[in-house]
Amino acid sequence: MLRTLARGVALAVAGGLAGHASLTPAHASGLQPAPRPSWDLRGRTAVVTGGSKGLGRAIVEELLAQGCDVLTCARDTSPLDALLQEQPASLCAVCADVSTSEGRQALLAAMRERWGEEAALDILVNNVGTNLRKPSVEYTDEEYEMLHATNQASAFHLSRACFDALRRGERKGCVINVSSVSGSTVDNTGAVYHMTKAALEHMTRYLAVEWGPEGVRVNAVAPWFINTPLTAPLLSDEHFHGAVRRATPMRRVGEPHEVACVVAFLAMPAAGYVTGQVVGIDGAMPSEGFRYVKAGGE
Repeated sequence: MLRTLARGVALAVAGGLAGHASLTPAHASGLQPAPRPSWDLRGRTAVVTGGSKGLGRAIVEELLAQGCDVLTCARDTSPLDALLQEQPASLCAVCADVSTSEGRQALLAAMRERWGEEAALDILVNNVGTNLRKPSVEYTDEEYEMLHATNQASAFHLSRACFDALRRGERKGCVINVSSVSGSTVDNTGAVYHMTKAALEHMTRYLAVEWGPEGVRVNAVAPWFINTPLTAPLLSDEHFHGAVRRATPMRRVGEPHEVACVVAFLAMPAAGYVTGQVVGIDGAMPSEGFRYVKAGGE
């Protein structure tokens, strides 16, 4: 009796599956599976600051590859000329220094020109950043202010300026801040850089809570040493590079695309319940940080 019932159920299920072509494996029919909506960024709008080189360039390229319409800015956009010629319909670049109020206003004006006064914004990536590495007592007041204006204040002011666009429309937007392991560890990077990244990470958590009821998500990524123009002067020293590799469990520095892919994921609907997080991209960098001492204690 049970065997007969089980056989009947199996036949019914098999018959039902045969009647639904959508359940047939794509490779069996010769068709490619359609992108799942949760993992799809096609048609999304994105603003990326500092997109001409390094991490910003990799993020711009990844978002373009995912089908986004991207607006980026830099003080010098000439490194993007070839990419602009390749994808003129999907990429726009504006010369703007977002560490200044004037630069932010220029970027906001470019947003309005490209997408309209009342358009929604899907993705804001606050990537722009810089550093001066020196002992704390040697920073000038001007250098201190410049690092804060570039690394932290620009992200705060631009996020606020984009808030209405981020919450506008049915699909709410998200903010992704590019921080650093220096926001939570101690290394040779300089006190002021550490301070700006720590502030950026706490701002990420605060805005996630404040803007959560509006549906706007705010996250950050925190890379360790990545092969970029900013780290090139340090990593060109083989002794220093070796010390970084030995301190990193994965025994290598990261690549820009490895950061860009995490940024893209955080922007996707698949990450729709992820907010207020600082995602380490660090090869399992130890939480106690990294302190490089040259041979002889220099």
